[in-house]
Amino acid sequence: MKKKQPNNQRITALYARLSRDDEKEGISGSIQNQKAILEKFASDNHLPNPRFFFDDGYSGVSFTRPAFMEIMELAEQGLVANLVVKDHSRLGRNRLVVGQLLEEDFVRLNVRYIAIMDNIDTANGVSDIVPMQDLFNEWHAKNTSDKVRRVMQSRGNAGIPLTTNVPYGYKKDPVDKNRWIVDKPAAAVVQRIFQMSVSGLGPTQIAKKLRSEGVLTPSEYQRGNGVNCPTKLPEYPHKWCSHTVAEILDRQEYVGDTVNFRTYRQSFKLKKQLDRPQEEWKVFPNTHPAIIDRETFALVQNLRQHRRRPTRTGAVSMFSGLLYCADCGSKLGYSATNNYKREQAYFFCSGYRKNTDLCSAHYIREKVVAQLVLEGLQRLLWYVQVYEERFAQEQMERFGLQEKRELTAKRRELDKAKQRVSEIDQLIQKSYEDMTKGLLSEERFATLTVSLETEQKQLKAAIPEIEASLEATTDKAADLQRFIERARQVTRLTELTPEIVHEFIEKIVVSKPDKVDGERHQRVDIQYNTIGLWCAPSPEEMEKLFQEHLAGQHKKTA
Repeated sequence: MKKKQPNNQRITALYARLSRDDEKEGISGSIQNQKAILEKFASDNHLPNPRFFFDDGYSGVSFTRPAFMEIMELAEQGLVANLVVKDHSRLGRNRLVVGQLLEEDFVRLNVRYIAIMDNIDTANGVSDIVPMQDLFNEWHAKNTSDKVRRVMQSRGNAGIPLTTNVPYGYKKDPVDKNRWIVDKPAAAVVQRIFQMSVSGLGPTQIAKKLRSEGVLTPSEYQRGNGVNCPTKLPEYPHKWCSHTVAEILDRQEYVGDTVNFRTYRQSFKLKKQLDRPQEEWKVFPNTHPAIIDRETFALVQNLRQHRRRPTRTGAVSMFSGLLYCADCGSKLGYSATNNYKREQAYFFCSGYRKNTDLCSAHYIREKVVAQLVLEGLQRLLWYVQVYEERFAQEQMERFGLQEKRELTAKRRELDKAKQRVSEIDQLIQKSYEDMTKGLLSEERFATLTVSLETEQKQLKAAIPEIEASLEATTDKAADLQRFIERARQVTRLTELTPEIVHEFIEKIVVSKPDKVDGERHQRVDIQYNTIGLWCAPSPEEMEKLFQEHLAGQHKKTA
């Protein structure tokens, strides 16, 4: 049981609050205004031990405000005699919580509550009008929230950035606050984070490296007035964490786009931001200077989609997330222990590990994968660079046939769906006629109708998706040209890097090994980004092409 404090030792809490919305509306005065009124009232009425508390920029519908929570903690300790506010809405705008405070909590804690302008004093009892006043206060909060939401909706649809805090790496233009300009020291850190991701490091490893180098976190950098110097704030530990790094790697704004409507709130009372599905985002391209080029950003997203989780020993493979089982479709897991050398690290079917009856191990060593990928890329890149026109023509012919098959299948699916929707209308009409003639019972008609309408509803929902898929046929020629341009840049490939692997390799499909004449054979299909499986010339043809190329080079130098 709490010890009851003498009245002369208990405080009078003078509480002021101002939300951002109140500030825009120009109501309730400033914090200093409220303070002056509260202190004068406490002095005129001889209230003991006045102590001022305030929450600036906090909504009235939430009660997790720092100053208000401090007052309630002191009240729980029996240290608060009076709580005084300028007007009742300063206490809060959630009628249910305010009602509980007045009718239960303040009574239990022996706290006298006074709202000066509304003539409320619990020492004289609470008027029946107060609950109605709480309802109006809540309605005002909702109305203000609706106004703000409409303004934000309008701004967001116009391409004006909605985020209050500018992403790390940018700062607001002093002339036009709606424009972002590059903050060079922070932008250099962002570029380095992306480069470390491309080189194969995950968010946890990147955060560890930044911590060890004493690089300021985004919040420390902001507190340090924009000076990216590790000695600027010696009292703050540089607590880079994987979450901070991951957020930077995920932000599309770094390629120069404005992204609005990422999040939403379920209610004006619930302040927690919830994530919207990506298809509901509103993206405005090239609205500010880019820090990261689009190719690097896309590569990082691909790398993060195929996250390479370290083994227990901390080993990471550049191929993790890319290998798939040819039989069950599961990803191949990576294993590297301290019991043997790194050359013995291997991949195995994760489906087999969960259930040995489902599949087989599909065991393959990492060094074998590396050798196959390196040789495959060397052949492909050489062929693209030497026979660029021939390669482009081959791929476009293949794309044409593949695309034609896909479009034919989708059109057939669309026609079938539309035809079935029409058939269902006719079936329902016929069933109704059969029921009126007594050929079908009402119960049977109801069951049949529900089933048909459910099927029709699903088809009607699917039809727009199929139509959109037909309209959104990708420009294969543009994709292929980008692939060729990147292939031209890799002049001499002697070893693999995570950047090269994930830039050119989409997936690697591993079949189970077989024994032929006592020797182990295993099929490995490498699927490349943009072009998929490459139908490479045979070794004999490749050798012939190589000799032709050498002969041509000799003629040029002769």
